[in-house]
Amino acid sequence: MSSCDWYLIYTKAKQESVALMNLERQAYPVYLPMHCTRRRVGIQLRQVTEPLFPRYLFIALNAETDNWGPIRSTRGVANLVRFGGVPAKVPSELVDLLKEQEQDRLSDTQPLPAFKSGQRVEIMDGVMSGYEGIFEAKTGSKRATVLLGIADQYTRVQVPLESLE
Repeated sequence: MSSCDWYLIYTKAKQESVALMNLERQAYPVYLPMHCTRRRVGIQLRQVTEPLFPRYLFIALNAETDNWGPIRSTRGVANLVRFGGVPAKVPSELVDLLKEQEQDRLSDTQPLPAFKSGQRVEIMDGVMSGYEGIFEAKTGSKRATVLLGIADQYTRVQVPLESLE
């Protein structure tokens, strides 16, 4: 009797969670590594949790005893990743490492730091992305005034708090 090995599943576009849920319902051990990132949603920059590897998830299967047939027809699944017609094995050490580091990848959901007047900040988003300035004041729950040094003068600009780092 052999033990389970990890394999890679290729999912349909933006259906990683659908595939995960449906494979779990069939009692397959699956893993979808997630991470936090900043994404533009409308006009705001928001922190979102999304798959670390879009369109891929891991499944643990026993080559001798598991029924692989239902996997391909599971909602959300496109196919098993294969090389030369053979399902691609993923080293269990890699999956273990991804699981260990997942909490660190998800801990980016901490609230943005509270800036102090006079603190140097960098604008990370928008037309002024990459500019450094001096935080002057919070001007609302979602906006701040930053002093930008332009042509030997400081100019006050209003920016979204989410775009500051």
